[in-house]
Amino acid sequence: MSTNPDSSRKKLILFNKPFNTLCQFSGENNDNLLSDFIKIKDVYPAGRLDKDSEGLLLLTNDGRLQHKISHPKHKMQKTYWVQVEGIINEKAIHDLSSGVALKDGITKPAMARILNLENEDFTLWERDPPIRFRKNIPTSWLELIISEGKNRQVRRMTAACGFPTLRLIRIAIGNWHLNQLRPGEYIEQNL
Repeated sequence: MSTNPDSSRKKLILFNKPFNTLCQFSGENNDNLLSDFIKIKDVYPAGRLDKDSEGLLLLTNDGRLQHKISHPKHKMQKTYWVQVEGIINEKAIHDLSSGVALKDGITKPAMARILNLENEDFTLWERDPPIRFRKNIPTSWLELIISEGKNRQVRRMTAACGFPTLRLIRIAIGNWHLNQLRPGEYIEQNL
């Protein structure tokens, strides 16, 4: 019996998940899936990113690493750039940094700051389709770093502070960063 030496090698995939893509390899005919972008066998998402969110998704064939990345007890930090409806203010930043009351409890304090995209090293791409545009309602950006993973937590946190999320992009998980990966692109790292 021959074995494929490549199949036993531990892999980590850094993938920039496009908007409207499910974090799974199989689904219905009209679904956008990981298999539309990633042709590497036997890797699985370490955690998830909602269909309407974009950005960094890690995939691996290493079960221990997958557990370390995705299990809440490890409190791995996840960094998000969030476009919100309205001009985010210091009170909202303070509230996000202190913990926000949600229906399922108070969130742990987050690290939050107002973003000026022109001053950042990372360049964002246009979303397809673009977010809804309202002529009389401005938008703004913030960075939010959390270490827990309640369902749709970032969206619920910003809404609770009076700033509904319009666009959500995960920029980093722990020390792994999107860098300049464009939507649908990935890089493979050996472990």
